[in-house]
Amino acid sequence: MFKHILLPTDGSKLSDRAIQRGIELAESLGARVTSLHVIPEFRIMADESFVLPNTVDIKRRYEKESKARAQKLLDRIGERARAAGVKYEGVAVTGDVPYEQIIEAAKKRKCDLILMASHGRRGLSGLLLGSETSKVLTHSKIPVLVVR
Repeated sequence: MFKHILLPTDGSKLSDRAIQRGIELAESLGARVTSLHVIPEFRIMADESFVLPNTVDIKRRYEKESKARAQKLLDRIGERARAAGVKYEGVAVTGDVPYEQIIEAAKKRKCDLILMASHGRRGLSGLLLGSETSKVLTHSKIPVLVVR
């Protein structure tokens, strides 16, 4: 059935539950998993009346801390996967459009399933806020399993 499962994570509790289900599914199928964390691009919001000193230093610090946070998150997932006897790889990428990064990572790593959480927003909040999960569902040609 499925041999390689992509497990995107934003570090939330809901995402963590989906990761656990993904590891359990991989264990039962004898599949391997790749966990993905998308780091947002560095952005400074300021106008001409506000000058931010040492922007380069702030950007470097942001990138360093974001990568360290991502690595810590991916390492924790890796420990859980290895404890379950599941082959694991953790990947952190940077981008402003997470759903595109998720689909691209799945294609690049030849995953045959994307398993991810849904925050379950409905109605107006779901329409206005959107959801990376719904965007992945809409744009991915790879099967997507949604965990609530």
